[in-house]
Amino acid sequence: AGHKEEVRELIEWFAPYQFANGKVPCCVDKRGADPVPENDSHGEWIFLVAEYWRYTRDRATVEKVWPQVEKAVAYMDELRRQRRTEEYRQGDKLKFFGLLPESISHEGYSARPVHSYWDDFFALTGLKDAVELAQALGKTQEAGRWAAIRDEFRADLYASLNRVISEAGIDYIPGSADLADFDATSTTIAISPGGELANLPRPALERTFERFWQEFVRRRGATDWEGYTPYELRVVGTFVRLGWKERAHELLDFFMKDRRPPGWNQWPEVVRRDPRAPGFQGDLPHTWVGSDFIRSFLDLFAYEEQNALVLGAGIPEGWLAQPEGIAVRGLATPWGNLTYTLKRQKEGVRYSIAEGMKIPPEG
Repeated sequence: AGHKEEVRELIEWFAPYQFANGKVPCCVDKRGADPVPENDSHGEWIFLVAEYWRYTRDRATVEKVWPQVEKAVAYMDELRRQRRTEEYRQGDKLKFFGLLPESISHEGYSARPVHSYWDDFFALTGLKDAVELAQALGKTQEAGRWAAIRDEFRADLYASLNRVISEAGIDYIPGSADLADFDATSTTIAISPGGELANLPRPALERTFERFWQEFVRRRGATDWEGYTPYELRVVGTFVRLGWKERAHELLDFFMKDRRPPGWNQWPEVVRRDPRAPGFQGDLPHTWVGSDFIRSFLDLFAYEEQNALVLGAGIPEGWLAQPEGIAVRGLATPWGNLTYTLKRQKEGVRYSIAEGMKIPPEG
């Protein structure tokens, strides 16, 4: 969104709260760093620094927090090694081999910690980004060592994923290795920001989000449901990447009607069918839900896919039916600010992309 200074300030403020062993706290409050074990935050921290780097090329800030990046990588490496012992090479524990240990980072597992793929895909994202940062700073030794950790962890993660799918007899991507549970909203993380769309088992991937769609359609037409979490907004971006843009907009239309209170342009953590019903609704506004909406909405216009920039994949036909088409101005990307217009023209469409940004390596 172009708010670079605010991101830098957050990075520099948060960095000192990292624990001495490299653990990144799940949150910070007036008491300081929270010690609860949540294993998504380590990869998220590195992703934050890498995103800042990609959008700003601010080498000085990255070097300033480089010690925290190193410690976070070391801590994740230590965690995954706890599941690479002989104990986890056989029997029922084989499906946990090489994963991060159990945690409650995913609120759905707060009753009992589990081996959550949510944690693992954030860890993989962090490891990939750590390698990129090391290469950018010319730290070839760290880049090579971390690339080996990244590749081994990815292999272990996918071996576990495929084993759980096979052993549990499921046709979707599970949310955790322990439960083989269905959780499409969590699985989105593997795709964005995880960037693993091309590597996930395709039949299971498509079945996961087809099932989500079917359950959404049922809820949309029913009156017997009580509530849902608008974390589901992040599925919109996944649908765009799968080429399901009409469905993506049906999701958006539904969610936009559930802002609470109406007119506040925000969502609570839980939306209830009856807005007057008493019950838990979490933070309001809920910042993660808000960021899920912003990321998914911007994906309609442009999103990164490896080293390419995909334009207009989520633009519905109705918008292009307008004579003026659509215009995007100054949208920040890792290759500079993007400005373009898109209009319907006879049998196809016409893009006019302004100067001022680099062409991504993959176009």
